[in-house]
Amino acid sequence: METSDTSPAGPEGPGKAERTGGVEETEETEETAVQDWAAASADPRYRAAVVDLLGALAYGELAAFERLAEDAKLAPTLVDKAELASMASAEFQHFERLRGRLAEIGEDPAAAMEPFAAALDEFHRQTAPSDWLEGLIKAYVGDSIASDFYREVAARLDSDTRALVLGVLDDTGHSGFAVEKVRGAIEADPRVGGRLALWARRLMGEALSQAQRVVAERDALSTMLVGGVTAGFDLAEVGRMFSRITEAHTKRMAALGLAA
Repeated sequence: METSDTSPAGPEGPGKAERTGGVEETEETEETAVQDWAAASADPRYRAAVVDLLGALAYGELAAFERLAEDAKLAPTLVDKAELASMASAEFQHFERLRGRLAEIGEDPAAAMEPFAAALDEFHRQTAPSDWLEGLIKAYVGDSIASDFYREVAARLDSDTRALVLGVLDDTGHSGFAVEKVRGAIEADPRVGGRLALWARRLMGEALSQAQRVVAERDALSTMLVGGVTAGFDLAEVGRMFSRITEAHTKRMAALGLAA
């Protein structure tokens, strides 16, 4: 999954994110963050939350692989087609890492992914691109929104799981390609910018709806996200989290040369 920093870094767009999330740390969060998996997973609620997280990420990577492979058909040149194929390959490698980790901790990867399949499939159905440029916007903006969400969760993870999650979310180097192509298209025909801005706003709305659905439906994951596995559900923190994600999206839009 591609991700990017929350602030633009020149015409190539945002660079690799260095932070692990913007959540305010609680004592419980800090305690979990310094533990390894063996220690943290002794709490069954925490283990359930991590299985949810890895299952959601794994299916997201698998779906992204399928989507990018399909979008490659829309590429205008062989070079562009090869670039999308490379992006798809990176997504599948991330999926394999997550699938392997689930099996390593004694979980069935398919069972862990199943609860998230319907929501992610619906998101991709609702946001199928109609052309090459819309596909690039989705790969850059849509995946980055998802990455922001998972980085928020990563701040509350044990050291082993956090390293895996942040590794999967690392920018594979393809975001600069998407930014270059989109900015070039807008410079060639400024009218394209308005259509793509509307598309990006639609992606933002759909992606946030999907993330909110995950938070609402998976108790273990949502409880860890907003206050640790023993703290109460903090609705205000959920609101702050989505505000941070929205702000990062606005900066990415600026990197693309689009209005948020």
